[in-house]
Amino acid sequence: MNILSNAIDALEESHNEEEYQEIVISTQKLNADWVEIKITDNGSGISPEYQQKIFETFFTTKPIGVGTGLGLSISYQIIVEKHQGQLTCESEVGEGTTFAITLPIKHSTDDDTFLEDSDLACTIND
Repeated sequence: MNILSNAIDALEESHNEEEYQEIVISTQKLNADWVEIKITDNGSGISPEYQQKIFETFFTTKPIGVGTGLGLSISYQIIVEKHQGQLTCESEVGEGTTFAITLPIKHSTDDDTFLEDSDLACTIND
């Protein structure tokens, strides 16, 4: 949610009403072990200097009282530390930003057993 909320904020901050504003969410199975979710916006983008800091706790580019600087830090902790996934950011100022979330399909638990597809909280059948 934090990444999507930031994408919406980026579109609102870009102030480019002439250009079609969009957020694209895509998913794909990378291989038998990994899935990837990408959230892409065509907002204002993130400068290289800020890209190095965006996952730091309390770092924010938003005005005082608007951003807490916790959203991407918490997202990073959940994705990387709790789920052993990856969270990356690619951005170009004036072009937009893509956050890629890569997650293992099978997740090991504390006792080193693996959750199978049948252990998922939600199964989607066509």
